Amino acid sequence: MSRISPVTGHYVTLEVDGCEYKVFYNQNGSGQPLICQHTAGCHNHQWRDLLEDDDIMKDYLVIAYDLPRHGKSDPPLNKEWWKEEYRLTADHYVNFIVALCDALELENPIFMGSSFGGNVALQLALRHPDRFKAVIPVEAAAYAPGFYLDWWHHPHANASQVCASGVWDLMAPMSSDKDRWLTWHYYSQGAEAFKGDLYFYSVDHDLRDKLGQIDGEKCPVVMMTGTYDYLTPPSATKETADQIKGGSFIEMEDIGHFPMSENYPVFKKYLVEALQRIDTQLT
Repeated sequence: MSRISPVTGHYVTLEVDGCEYKVFYNQNGSGQPLICQHTAGCHNHQWRDLLEDDDIMKDYLVIAYDLPRHGKSDPPLNKEWWKEEYRLTADHYVNFIVALCDALELENPIFMGSSFGGNVALQLALRHPDRFKAVIPVEAAAYAPGFYLDWWHHPHANASQVCASGVWDLMAPMSSDKDRWLTWHYYSQGAEAFKGDLYFYSVDHDLRDKLGQIDGEKCPVVMMTGTYDYLTPPSATKETADQIKGGSFIEMEDIGHFPMSENYPVFKKYLVEALQRIDTQLT
């Protein structure tokens, strides 16, 4: 039996807000496009198990990309990016995702993101409901203040160790040691971008007074959060979903803030439920 994965990797070049990016993405499957955003300071490897799940691949074209400055996607090619502090804004984040979907010619994709990727899913539902079939915000809420901190890059700390260790207690204890350590490892590689990502997460993202403008009947919003996530607890996600017209919430038992990488078998059953809710809502 072949041990070669069916997952393929590609680069695509696009321009966003005057910045030229060469963006890496993995894909597998066929059918309804499902585009996936990793968590802050990480990369698309978090979606490794989803990308090789034959049950999902028979109905969905799954695309998991590296945001610029993460994984295999470099900072902008056409500017001296090292001369300014990286701070990801909601405007640029949203514009990037729409430009990527356009460049890949994705028709009516479902967008799924986790943590700061879940928060931008809410931004997409608000700003571009006609561009997406639905959004699945994972570990997300209307507002998540308090995490844009200087000590992520403090000169007295090993930034990679600090960023990686910051995620450990956010995972459920019943997740396997193998997957928890892999998730830790991913974060040990992404320290440089982490703080800038958290500018969006904790400063620029605030939809508390705009949730009523999101039409979850036009662009379904199915939110999911794990019971072991104290960063964005299930109550915060449910409170957000309850304020969205047609919004939906799923509480994921026995899982934490990184469900797709810390315990994919548990995450899968909830993802299938979310996808079924979307299909039901649109039929």
